[in-house]
This record gives sequence, C-alpha cells and structure tokens, in this order.
Amino acid sequence: MSSSLKAAFAAVIVVLSSCVVGPKYTPPQPPSVQTYTRPAPGAGREAAASAGQSAIVNRAPPRDWWRQLESAELDQVVELALQNNLSLEVARANLARAEELVKVERGARSVHVDVAGGVERTTDGTFILGPEAKTFPTFDAYTVGPSVSYDLDLFGGLRHRVAAAGAAADYEHEQLHAARLRVTGDSLMEALQIASVRAQIAVMQGVLSADEQTLQLVRAARHTGVVSDIDVLQAESQRDQDRTALPPLQQALDAAQDALAVLIGKTPSEWAPPDFVLDRVVLPRELSLVVPSELVHTRPDIRAAEAELREASASVGIATAALYPQVRLTADWAQEGLLSGGAANAWGLIGGVTAPVFHGGALTAQRRAAQDDYQAAFARYQLVVLKSFSQVADTLHALEHDADALDTQQQALASASRSLELTRLGYRVGNANILQILTAQRLQQLAELGKVQARARQLNDAVQLYLAAGGGEE
Repeated sequence: MSSSLKAAFAAVIVVLSSCVVGPKYTPPQPPSVQTYTRPAPGAGREAAASAGQSAIVNRAPPRDWWRQLESAELDQVVELALQNNLSLEVARANLARAEELVKVERGARSVHVDVAGGVERTTDGTFILGPEAKTFPTFDAYTVGPSVSYDLDLFGGLRHRVAAAGAAADYEHEQLHAARLRVTGDSLMEALQIASVRAQIAVMQGVLSADEQTLQLVRAARHTGVVSDIDVLQAESQRDQDRTALPPLQQALDAAQDALAVLIGKTPSEWAPPDFVLDRVVLPRELSLVVPSELVHTRPDIRAAEAELREASASVGIATAALYPQVRLTADWAQEGLLSGGAANAWGLIGGVTAPVFHGGALTAQRRAAQDDYQAAFARYQLVVLKSFSQVADTLHALEHDADALDTQQQALASASRSLELTRLGYRVGNANILQILTAQRLQQLAELGKVQARARQLNDAVQLYLAAGGGEE
C-alpha cells in the first residue's frame, strides 16, 4: 500500500471516528451543602459529642481508623477478618471476572485474525461450465489460509460497550471496598458487643453477690426475731429473679462470639475470641470527618452507584449506535489446490455494511428503555447520596446524645450506690425495711447496667461515624 493511500485511509478512519453517537457521560455535581447537621455548628467542628470529644470536619480518617480505639485485641481481630473473610473472596472473584470482561470488550475493537481451512470433493456443474462439464472428472481440492477482519465501529457501539464493561468493573471494585468496610465494621461491632455483654455479666455477678449479702443480713435479722419470714422470702425472690438475667446475657455472648468467628473465616469450634474488656477500649477524643462535598468520593456505595450510572449511560450509547449502519472489513489470503498436487495463492477483500431498516420499532424501544434505565440509575444515585448524609447526621446526633446519656448514668449510679449504702445501714438499726433495701438495690443495679450500655453505645457510634463516612482513605 502506497504512503498516500495509507494517509487517505487514516484520514477516513479519523473522520468516521467522529461519528460516535450516544450521550457523553458527565459526573453528577456533588451536594452544595456545607454541614451535615442543623443548626450549623462552629467553623471546622460539627456536633460536639461531649466536652473534649468532637467530630473534626475537613480531615479524612486514616486508613486504619480502628486503631484509634487503642485496643490490640481489636486490631488483631480486624486484621484476621480482612485476611480470611469469605465475603471478601467473593468480592475479589467478582472484580477479577469484571476486569476480564473489560478485556473481552476491548478485544472486540481490535483486528481479528483467524485461520481457516477446508477440503472438498466436487464436480463441476453445467450451469457454469456448460454441457461439456459432465465430461470433467470429480476432483478433491483444499483451501487454507488466514482471514483478517476489523469492525470500523463508525458510530461507537463497541466503544460504548468497552465503557459499560469498565463501569461494571469499577462497580465491582467499589463493592470490594464496601465489603472491606463492612467486614471491618461488623468485626468491631461484634467485638464491642462481646466486651459489653461481658461487662454486663460482671455487673450481674456483682448484683448476685450483693443479693446474697442482703439475704444473709435478712436471715440474721430473722434469727433474732426482728423481721418475719416474708422478709426472707422477698430477699430470696429478689436473688432468684436476678439470676434469670444471666442466661440471656450468656446467650448473647455466645452468639456474638460465634458471629465473630464466622467473620474471620472460622467455625465457632475452631477459634475463640480474645477476652475483650470494655474499659480498655479508648473512645477517640477527635473523630475525623470529610467535608460534605467530599462524602461522595469517600463512600464506596456512592462510588458504586456512580459507576452504575456510567454503565447506564454507556448502555444508551450502545442502543443508539444500533440504530446506525455497521461496517466490517474482511481480508482473506489462502492457498488453494488439488489434493493430487499443485497449489496457487488467492486473496479477497470484502467490505460489508449492515444497516437497520425495519425492526418493528424494537431498536427505538430499546433505546428508550436504556434512557429510562439511566433515569432510574440517576435517581438511585441521588437516593444513596441522601441516605449517606442522613447516616452521618444521625450518627453525629447519636454521639451527642450518647455523651449526655453516659453523664446521666454516671450520676444515677453514684446516687443509687449512696442510697443503697444508707438504706443498708438503716436496715441494721431498724430504720429501713427489706422492701426499701430491694428497691435501692434495684436502682443501683439498673444504673450500673445503664452505664455499661451507655459506654458501649458511645463506642459503637464512634465506629458507626467512621463507617458512615466511608472509612479511611483507600
């Protein structure tokens, strides 16, 4: 091929490539809001959780954000889960598959080279060679050689397919990020649940010890005739009632331990969790949080929804390109000859055009369906964004209320403990009855359990804020 012919051919390709039809994808604009909650907080801070604790906006959390809890046991469990969790294996396999499908679609845009061959036994017909053909002998022939084909993709159907496959791969990539975040969060939640339940069991064991002390006190009073058998029965009833709280707590502990074992890829019989202690987990004083406009870039579910939107846009391009002609070039070169001997070279160049004329309205309906799917994907994207902002705002509010709840529970525990102490002293000197002791003891028990639960909620909500913000930088 001469240089001028090559230049002309290249120019034609460039001109034809400008005929790409279909929408050009434009990413959605990030939200214009400046804060997550209302009323607007002070500059740089939002929703102070308590004196000394706050969410610091305009600072992305670190990649290993869970280490801010300063618990070696939690760090160990998270690392085990990230290494062994089976849902992550599923996500990795899905991503690998999507990436291979991108290569498939890219391959459709390249030159295709095939080798074909054939053998035939034939005789010539009179239709072509005339009456004398019947005198020709039957003969065996063969043909073998390469075939080269190329789709010009004038209107961008193949390019849109590559874009759709790339968007699908990006979606699976974000699903892997989301799975990592979910596994990290679930592991921390189960570990904190174990620590919380263990602390509540310890409280109930202390309550039962106090019940025994009260029962001994009442029995001693009954021995001297100060109280009646009714007082003894009430003390025994209180002790027995408090014992009923332990089996549900033990069941909750076993369930959390079993769930944590599954999260790290083990059966409950193969692995036992560390002895998590709630008081050893440090509540971060400062919780990092990106500015609202950056949330769409840090949350994997938002990025996945945006990838779905790009795939839907590319699907509109595919459906639009199907309305236009398709041009395919094919070049063949072969050796042809008789099996009995002798061969010659042959070649051919074919340009084929396929243009839709009438499909009963199917092609235009397919394009409208793709456009409708794009609108649905855009609405889903907006919904994911709105829910994400709601989750961040809810967690910020929760942290603020958690701090108030913990302060209240600490005050209630101090008051209840002092009241129980004074009531027991009064009972010894005859100034209080057994019902007053049991009532004071019940208030002290509830306050102590409430403090443990408030502390656990505060830690859980700190984790939830990082999850709502998309975790750390990938």
